[in-house]
Amino acid sequence: MPASPPPSPISPNTPLQLPQLLAWLQEDGLLDAAQAAAIVAQAALLPAPPLHPLCSIAHDALTLDTLCAWLAQRSGLPYVRIDPLHIDFSQVADVMTAGYAARFNILPVDSTLERIVIATAQPYALAWQAQLGNLAPRKLSLVIANPLHIADAIAQFFSLATSVKVARQASTQDLALRQNVEQLVELGRNKTSLDANDQHVVRIVDWLWQYAFVQRASDIHLEPKRDAGLVRLRIDGRLHQAYQLPPVVLLAMTARIKLLGRMDVVEKRRPQDGRIKTRNAQGKEIELRLSTLPTAFGEKLVMRIFDPEVAVKNLFELGFPPEDAERWRQLTARTHGIVLVTGPTGSGKTSTLYSTLKALASSEVNVCTVEDPIEMVEPAFNQMQVQTQAGIELSFADGVRALMRQDPDIIMVGEIRDLATAEMAMQAALTGHLVLSTLHTNDAPSAVMRLLELGLPAYLLEACLAGVLAQRLLRCLCPDCKQPGDAPDAAAWQRLTGGQLERPQATYRPVGCALCRHSGYLGRAGIYELLSVTETFGQLIKAGADLHALRRQSLLDGMTPLRIAGARKIIDGATSIEEVLKLTAALP
Repeated sequence: MPASPPPSPISPNTPLQLPQLLAWLQEDGLLDAAQAAAIVAQAALLPAPPLHPLCSIAHDALTLDTLCAWLAQRSGLPYVRIDPLHIDFSQVADVMTAGYAARFNILPVDSTLERIVIATAQPYALAWQAQLGNLAPRKLSLVIANPLHIADAIAQFFSLATSVKVARQASTQDLALRQNVEQLVELGRNKTSLDANDQHVVRIVDWLWQYAFVQRASDIHLEPKRDAGLVRLRIDGRLHQAYQLPPVVLLAMTARIKLLGRMDVVEKRRPQDGRIKTRNAQGKEIELRLSTLPTAFGEKLVMRIFDPEVAVKNLFELGFPPEDAERWRQLTARTHGIVLVTGPTGSGKTSTLYSTLKALASSEVNVCTVEDPIEMVEPAFNQMQVQTQAGIELSFADGVRALMRQDPDIIMVGEIRDLATAEMAMQAALTGHLVLSTLHTNDAPSAVMRLLELGLPAYLLEACLAGVLAQRLLRCLCPDCKQPGDAPDAAAWQRLTGGQLERPQATYRPVGCALCRHSGYLGRAGIYELLSVTETFGQLIKAGADLHALRRQSLLDGMTPLRIAGARKIIDGATSIEEVLKLTAALP
């Protein structure tokens, strides 16, 4: 094969072949002759040709996405990364059939009254264009996309769109089924509801779960509205609207999920909790915690996704700095006392507690928990759930009281909400048990004031409290698109860190790409503020010192404030200044 021949013009409606692509790649300096010859030899050994010739060329240095972006530039077309969150699958099915899309490996990724945007990996094989133009007399625009992503989307979107359409047709559009505050009574119509076990509903629910797992979602929201049902996913702490479904389909999906979660399907007037264990596409177990809420237009359902593997993460994987990790190990290695983890909802408290308990659990230790609800089922623990149903009253305080007769070594209380629970937790700590629990406060020193406000005596708190860990989850900058920026303003850095950290020469800023959905962030990491109760700190508690005095002493005792922990992440290039400022309080 010549080293860099000028490529001959491609005939109209001719698919790209491997020799043509290799010639172009050599011409552009992305491959040499030896590499091209090796690719040809390897392709000859394949039993069947791949979906696209670029698949034969892709390797570690030239990924398929990189090659598709190169082909887009070479052919003068935009390159898109197919993101199911930004594609209305029902519109996709209205443009063409699944068989037509699969035949040419094309996918409508956007459809309006004026134009249709078609994704393809064959920008010169356009025999389908005239036929589609006759069927859908709108302007056609081409974009280049990964051929494997196109094929996957064809298999998923058309099947899902068909299921939604059939499920919708299986029931008349009965607005009264939603049981909303604006019921519409339609006379003379025979009303039938959609069965939660309908195979099309089952397929929609299964696909939604698998898609949420792939997208790293932490929560799935099913929200009934006046004219539609919304599906939203929380990814990296931010909600993204995924789909808009017919109300009757959303109603059937909610019923299906409640049925699987062993909840009362008929009861829609009060909140309910449930849980489901399932598997992702790789066969790993995933737990979903369910919560329903009656709203104006029907039941809202939120599914929180828990990965059981989070319980086997070590402190380094959770983001603990080495010095804080060692102090935390020392605190949780005690045989008695109470250790608290504080932070807002969604700050990773459960992950920290489960990972810590998993590390402490052994055949010689009896680990018992009382939770509301049980977040993740862990075989190494003895887990009890708070019960509040009529005729059954088992509060946190009752649970701790019962656990103390079970010969425990370590007790985990899901949350300290009231004085009775706080008193029982302290009693357990006084009688030779290590107690771990959570509290909702802004920082570690505030946990002391919160317990005192509940009515706990200062002397009891001083005798039992061993330490408090406050934490947050910061969004991490996307490694594919983050860009170095200038050094932060000296005055701004002084306000941010109080002069405790040297100003970096440069920081990184979010940019946005297809991988991170143009947010500039991908994944999250924890930052921590660990307060160890020293003798001096305990004397301040006993003396009734105010929050400012407690905070000053905790800093003298070695506590790193959340904002300083976040600033260190900025210096490491893991996050941005804006993210730290948004999630942490100013230094005193």
